[in-house]
Amino acid sequence: MVSLKSCIISLALCLFLFIGSSEAIWCYRCNSATPGCGDKFNWRGIGYLGDPCPEDDDVCVKVIERKGTMETYTRDCLSSLQGFRTDIPADKYEGCRPAARDLNLAHYVNTSVKELDVKRDHYDSTTFCFCFLDHRCNGAAALGGTAGYLWKLVACLLLAMVALRR
Repeated sequence: MVSLKSCIISLALCLFLFIGSSEAIWCYRCNSATPGCGDKFNWRGIGYLGDPCPEDDDVCVKVIERKGTMETYTRDCLSSLQGFRTDIPADKYEGCRPAARDLNLAHYVNTSVKELDVKRDHYDSTTFCFCFLDHRCNGAAALGGTAGYLWKLVACLLLAMVALRR
């Protein structure tokens, strides 16, 4: 006969497996100067599987900057880019959006050195792609995010089998 205590303990353990509020999302952190981090993304080329983001409610970002036919890719966590990028769009939900325009940027700067790019107008277009529903989602297109839940479901089934055998 199955005791009520063992059922409650196994149910509690299963519930704790699905709690993930304290987990930070993992994102790839590289730029197109790194082999494998360009348009054709290859995680083997960058040499590692990404890093956890510094904040719990962070978002993975892929920034695509175009100047003519040249494209520059940057993959990182949003909290790492917010310190120096003023062109991040206000809408940070899943998907891609053009960069925001900061009209006050470099308003009081008088420089003749165009390479400084203080007005951030060197690139013809800048696109921000945000994702937060799956780890390492700022790489290439991936399979659905069910792999993380699959092992948790298997662990719950094993716990239930152990509890029922007692």
